[in-house]
Amino acid sequence: MTEEMQTMQESAKKFKVEHDRPNCIGCAACAAVAPDFWTMHEDGKSDIVGCKKRDDEWEELDIEEKNFKENKEAADSCPVNVIHITNKETGEKII
Repeated sequence: MTEEMQTMQESAKKFKVEHDRPNCIGCAACAAVAPDFWTMHEDGKSDIVGCKKRDDEWEELDIEEKNFKENKEAADSCPVNVIHITNKETGEKII
């Protein structure tokens, strides 16, 4: 893949999903509503599929607009509000 193609793919990823994993209670609502993006780990907490794991134990994943609704539903279903979505272009915190 050329560098230009990779840059185009990255710019298509308009939103950032962040997961405050240390505060996840493992209710599995996110995995139930968005199984393509969320899975349950053996420790009982959820994980974002294919995410970058940060040093602070949070997870993050850039997603395309076509995947926004599914991940917004996962965030809305979380009873402890540990899933956050930000518009990367504007910096707006959506949830």
